[in-house]
Amino acid sequence: MDDIGNLLRESRESQGVSIEEASEDLDIKKIVLENIEDGNIGSFKDIFLLKDYLTKYAKYLGLDDKKVIDNFNDYLFEYTSKIPLDEIEKAIEDKKKDENRNPEERIVSPYTSPTKRDSKVKIVIIVALIIIATLVAIFMVSKFSVNSRTANIVSYNG
Repeated sequence: MDDIGNLLRESRESQGVSIEEASEDLDIKKIVLENIEDGNIGSFKDIFLLKDYLTKYAKYLGLDDKKVIDNFNDYLFEYTSKIPLDEIEKAIEDKKKDENRNPEERIVSPYTSPTKRDSKVKIVIIVALIIIATLVAIFMVSKFSVNSRTANIVSYNG
């Protein structure tokens, strides 16, 4: 990542563009561009967002953005392939342990797993819809029967 950051920095500086100017033109925070140029991949939580920044920055500087992304992908592959097998096995084991836990003891993300509250809300909504549908049906039947009685009375008297 240092090579990519240096390439971007050198290209920006050779064009006489300040990092503040690039930040303003790209509508990307200055600190983000500084982290990219310094090769601080750890400051980014989302690799896809980082790739988007790299693409925009490379295009802005007139560089081949596809080549920059290819270099980044190569770096990322090399970086992740150096993760010790023990760490990968431990992560798999931890995940299996978590799956075998009592559902109430599991650590879950509130964004990806349903909660008991969500289930209760769904049940209340369904029950409310059934009650409303029933009341509408009763109202329609009673209105229809009143109209048909009125029609029978009118035709009988007629």
